[in-house]
Amino acid sequence: PMGDAPGPELHAVLDGGGWEVGATFEGSPAVPGPVRLGRNVCYVVLAVLFNEEAAVLLVQEAKPECRGRWYLPAGRMEPGEGIVAALQREVKEESGLECEPLTLLALEERGPAWIRFAFLARATGGTLKTLEEADAESLQATWCSGDPRALPLRSLDILPVLDLAARYRRSPPHPPTLPRELPCSPLCLRLLLPFSNAAGELWVLLATAGTPHLPVVACGTSPSELRAGLRLPVLRLLRDCLSGDPRPGALGLLGLQHRPGGPGGADGICFNVVLSIPAGSQRDEPPEPRDPALRWWHVGEEGLRGRILQRLRAAVPVRS
Repeated sequence: PMGDAPGPELHAVLDGGGWEVGATFEGSPAVPGPVRLGRNVCYVVLAVLFNEEAAVLLVQEAKPECRGRWYLPAGRMEPGEGIVAALQREVKEESGLECEPLTLLALEERGPAWIRFAFLARATGGTLKTLEEADAESLQATWCSGDPRALPLRSLDILPVLDLAARYRRSPPHPPTLPRELPCSPLCLRLLLPFSNAAGELWVLLATAGTPHLPVVACGTSPSELRAGLRLPVLRLLRDCLSGDPRPGALGLLGLQHRPGGPGGADGICFNVVLSIPAGSQRDEPPEPRDPALRWWHVGEEGLRGRILQRLRAAVPVRS
């Protein structure tokens, strides 16, 4: 029995799903303001597509600053646009192909001011854009079967994404992960924060306000915080609420939820992330929360414990 643990929410997060975001946030002294594309946040989509011969789709840039260079289909989301819809629009405009996403490969971020969603997708129709169809979006598109570095690339930052895509096709390191349509006003992170000891026992951090739930922290909208990494609100919560100096591991993305045109026209996103607090050499139990609004829940059910530990190793990488 789950008892007073957040059973449905926890299972939804482990399955890559979403959950309703409340009006209060852990570690936030005030309700964060809404985020809006083009004002205080920028979301970018990028797509990796392979054909049956394992060639990768590249487009030739038309922008004056990088005209003639090659890149993956990519571009900024527009206000009122969903993440998947933005991906499909950019691929169609730049390459002439229609597509459907298969999974997120990576979440790349420089704080709320710039977040890029890198997808693996597959072509479902359309025809490759030719030079005769060149426009302001791109000059042409091609299937590149050799080393992309043989072409003049707009930036080498696509090479790690191509490596992730190739590895995912060989042996998927995480389950397929796609956005879920659920509203969210701010930019926030729902935390799955497990602690395990040498004996294999496992605890999960819970927030106790109202019904026990996974803690949710919101990103600030001040100019300095908009340029800080997504880890900032997580670290703030842990340092303020846990004794000692907890040093969590890297963020891993389990899922995300976004609905265009949310409350008040907001473009918020809730990221479900997993990270762990490494056990100290002498620590058999997790550090006691200083804040009574937080507590640790001991995971006694073996199957659930195994799922949580497995998801620690099988999440979409978050690159800062």
